Amino acid sequence: MNPKAEFDIIVYGASGYTGRLVAEYLAQTYGVGGEVTWAMAGRSAAKLAEVRDSVGAPKDTPLVVADAADPGSVRAMVLRAKAIVTTVGPYQLYGSDLVAACAEAGTDYLDLSGEPNWMRAMIEAHEAQAKASGARILFSCGFDSIPFELGVWFCEETARAKLGGPVARVKGRVRGMQGGLSGGTAASGAATMAAIQKDPSILAVMMSPFGLTPGFEGPAQPSGQVAEDDPDVGPVAPFMMAVINTKNVHRSNLLMGHPYGRDFVYDEMVMGGPGGPGFTDLGSLPGGGPKPGEGPTKAEREAGFYDILFVGIAADGRQVRVAVKGDRDPGYGSTSKMLAEAAICLVRAPDVAGGVWTPGAALQGRLVDRLQARAGLRFEVEG
Repeated sequence: MNPKAEFDIIVYGASGYTGRLVAEYLAQTYGVGGEVTWAMAGRSAAKLAEVRDSVGAPKDTPLVVADAADPGSVRAMVLRAKAIVTTVGPYQLYGSDLVAACAEAGTDYLDLSGEPNWMRAMIEAHEAQAKASGARILFSCGFDSIPFELGVWFCEETARAKLGGPVARVKGRVRGMQGGLSGGTAASGAATMAAIQKDPSILAVMMSPFGLTPGFEGPAQPSGQVAEDDPDVGPVAPFMMAVINTKNVHRSNLLMGHPYGRDFVYDEMVMGGPGGPGFTDLGSLPGGGPKPGEGPTKAEREAGFYDILFVGIAADGRQVRVAVKGDRDPGYGSTSKMLAEAAICLVRAPDVAGGVWTPGAALQGRLVDRLQARAGLRFEVEG
């Protein structure tokens, strides 16, 4: 963490679809110059001012001009903040210089990346320097993958309390979900596909559940690629986000020292079989999905929700069941709150060492408590 910083948080990409939601949440929840000091950043001061006014942020909300095409402006921005929250994606196209600058400066970094190929490259390139500088680099601080990563953590904590120890098998099952996809998510998927075509070796990272655990390969995992009848919950079908979330869950286990065991098995599916409550693939979206800058309307975000069941199964067959629920559409209404609160939680946690983390491994119960108190999430024990 950068101790000389002017701001706790700078929201980079505040004039984009998701960045605007993060700025709106911070303005409505924390104001400016109070408990949390923050600023808005982007390429155009005029656009930032327009967004500042449209989301009801105070006129004195600081505006910072920075452009991914100008690394000098990015480095200057990084030096002014304890943490940079970035929504400027696809990250594999626009994020690498920012991660490098944060790792060098000792500034914390949080994003919404669902791009495991790029995340693996950043781990290999910057982990050592982040550890040396004290920068905490946190990828995937939205719907992918906080509810899943912390859902597994909460399930394991519940197993310790109720069964006397961790469980080596957890199933993530999307029980209910309503919400749209933004153009940024669709663009990230397209960028990853283009990267694979350019460098086929990336496919190995994408296909492996252990693609984000360099040096560790656990046991074979369920593929999650075909509909089946799950004896514990009934019919299930593939879930589009599983390819990202499962990797983050296994990295979280690795970073914490394998508290779930080195033989841990985890998969994610949608309950109800094909046509159940969840995105199955980008190709199923009309016209391939929305364009960058587009996304669900305010009414759609507020009508959205999600309900994810986690089933922990002990070696002797005993089970625990917990749920993670969110009160807004998963990708945007809830994600913007999770990203903002993860950043605040991180800058309030000076004891977390530098390095490339997952949010759940870095913040654990502190983040669970904060998300329940502030961000509309519920972590519930069901059995």
